[in-house]
Amino acid sequence: MFMRTPMLLSMVLLAGCSTVVPPVSPGLFQPDSAVPIKIDADAKAQAITKGIAVLLKLQQGNDNAEWPYEGVYRVHGKIPWGYRVGGTAICALALVEAPGYGEDADRQAAVHRALKFICGSRGEEDLLVTTYDGEYDVRSWGHIEAVGAIARMKQLDAIPQDLREDVEAAMVFYLDAVHTLETPKNGGWNYSRPPGKDTPAPPSSFMTSRGAQALFEAAQAGYAVDAGTIARALDFLEGTHTASGAVVYSGSASPKRPDRESDAVPGAVGRMCATEATLLLAGRGSAAAARASVDAFIVHWGWLNQRRAKTGTHIKPYMVAPYYFMFAHYYAAEAVEMLPKSERGEYRRRINELLFSVRQEDGSWNDRVFERSGAYGTAMAMMAIMAPDRRPPARIAPENKAAPE
Repeated sequence: MFMRTPMLLSMVLLAGCSTVVPPVSPGLFQPDSAVPIKIDADAKAQAITKGIAVLLKLQQGNDNAEWPYEGVYRVHGKIPWGYRVGGTAICALALVEAPGYGEDADRQAAVHRALKFICGSRGEEDLLVTTYDGEYDVRSWGHIEAVGAIARMKQLDAIPQDLREDVEAAMVFYLDAVHTLETPKNGGWNYSRPPGKDTPAPPSSFMTSRGAQALFEAAQAGYAVDAGTIARALDFLEGTHTASGAVVYSGSASPKRPDRESDAVPGAVGRMCATEATLLLAGRGSAAAARASVDAFIVHWGWLNQRRAKTGTHIKPYMVAPYYFMFAHYYAAEAVEMLPKSERGEYRRRINELLFSVRQEDGSWNDRVFERSGAYGTAMAMMAIMAPDRRPPARIAPENKAAPE
């Protein structure tokens, strides 16, 4: 395993330094749209207000109850339930966490419909654990996002009274599914695995980070979470770092593993921020590593932006897919809030300038070519902007590493 040290960037962005990023750096295409934009408190508040309107407009489906995330993957020609539940959970949470939710009847009604949809979806075959047999399967995204959203809503006392019994029953299902579909032996989660749900396989770093944080939220909300599941996920994440400080896409890093462009820093910045933030929340990470991941995000943002709202998925040289764009912004913003207070202001400014530079004319954000995925993109952008003021992500007490089996 590589020693974890802060990544040495060819161009280091120092917190508190207002120096403009030079137009060219190794591996970076800095777009014209990244010219500094003044993002003050009013601009951010207006963006959140507009984002709320966008989400309310994009809610769809039977009973106008869901925000399905749309990608190229289909099950029997339809958007899989993992994407439908997952996208709905993310958007509902963004509406709840935006200021003024308690006085906004329209938002409350939208979230009520969404929670009812999430609860009712647990009987769908496409989400059942008993039908899971590995290979390409995104149902765990739905399980993970449902657990994380419901747990945070419970902590915010945002579960409607008439749905509480049904939500608790749904949480039993979704939480059990997250535990059950943990990658055998190696821990963590992945959307692509060999056939056989009991077959060991390499977890993915970005999915494991999000899954672990969902379990942190569940534990903080008072649900029973298996400590071994969390420990194995964290052990895996600690082993994903390469010598450069990058985080590999899936599996563990190793001196024997050949260097690949797909695991280089420019294509890894989203999962780097997610991994470092998750480890810090568990008492295993360091501010230095989190800072390095945010620096890398800013320096190499152009590689993400090249793939935003484009067709295709993983494109060479760094195998960046469009759907990592908003994911990376969300976790970069989260990681910033774990740095010393004196550093946060400058990092927030830089991240918001990049985020607002790609905001669409209607006030939405969308990293895909599909119109309905503007709901997911807008929700993730809203939560990134609100990161300084949101309820902080759940932490867990440091645990001993999982014992070998």
